[in-house]
Amino acid sequence: MNITVYCGSSMGNNELYRNSAVIVGTWIAKNNHTLVYGGGASGLMRLLADTVLENGGKVLGVRPDFLADLEPAHPGITQLIKVENMSERKKIMIENGDAYIALPGGLGTIEEISEVLSWAMIGRNSNPCIIFNSGGFYDDLKKQFEKMVDSGFLTKENERLILFSNSMEEIEDYIKNYKLKAMNKK
Repeated sequence: MNITVYCGSSMGNNELYRNSAVIVGTWIAKNNHTLVYGGGASGLMRLLADTVLENGGKVLGVRPDFLADLEPAHPGITQLIKVENMSERKKIMIENGDAYIALPGGLGTIEEISEVLSWAMIGRNSNPCIIFNSGGFYDDLKKQFEKMVDSGFLTKENERLILFSNSMEEIEDYIKNYKLKAMNKK
């Protein structure tokens, strides 16, 4: 299975964030999954890829060429796909993913997991979306989802299309049992 992971190109300021990258990376490798990620060589992205590789796993990175000016691509990953822009990167990462996990990160992380979740809500993505809620990092986002439901902008069914968890057992169970229900029946 290919696990697409979105996360920060910075380490963040809490050891729990770094631990989440190690936990998820170890799980990916130990279960013979392949990591699909942004291909970066810094921050949680680097730590995640290094962890997968150190545990005998495979890593597919997808990088726009222009990012080379901001940070280098990871030199030791299994495969690197170079693309022209972020839209192409996101498309390839989505197409290659069987499940999507967001670790702590910034706006890019939020944007990428939001895109796959939005596609799930309109029936165009049948793969599970997970927020690894390390140290409560995404508690406010979870509350925002609940507010969207309470305010009539999302349904309870939409809310169930994403899992907020920091338990690999719960995440693994969610992935195994995930079934996308049609959102817009005609």
